Amino acid sequence: MYNKIILAGNLTRDIEVRYTQSGAAIGNTAIATTRKFKSQTGEQKEETLFVDITFFGRTAEIANQYLRKGSKVLVDGRLKLDQWTAQDGSKRSKHSVTVENMTMLGGKDEASQSGYNSAPAGDTYAQPAPSYGAPTEPAPQAAPQQAPVSNIPEIDINEDEIPF
Repeated sequence: MYNKIILAGNLTRDIEVRYTQSGAAIGNTAIATTRKFKSQTGEQKEETLFVDITFFGRTAEIANQYLRKGSKVLVDGRLKLDQWTAQDGSKRSKHSVTVENMTMLGGKDEASQSGYNSAPAGDTYAQPAPSYGAPTEPAPQAAPQQAPVSNIPEIDINEDEIPF
């Protein structure tokens, strides 16, 4: 089966980065995409979709360094279904995207207006996303500058820590 999604839009909030016990970065944010179309009556309409996205490893760190709320970005990755039980006992679910590749679309003039240092527009960053359920191997002992960033372990999160 094939699971691939490509989205271009604006970030709806700054990236929230946290680190696993092994030091791997995980960045969470959301992207807003807009579709313009004409209705059957000929009226111009606009539909906006908000999708949660997750970056891993070096891509999460780069995104956190250069992107802010409102930044234009193109991401591709895998669609994922998140399921949980709410505190009231109801079952909840939502779709999100695990980002595999990211391209920053905003230009230097956009970044300078917001007061942030900017990476060159159009730079693409790719990070292999973890395959959940697969056994993880311990990272080889190496000098810090040579440590592989693609060995991202499975995350063990207590359901009480999830804010929704």
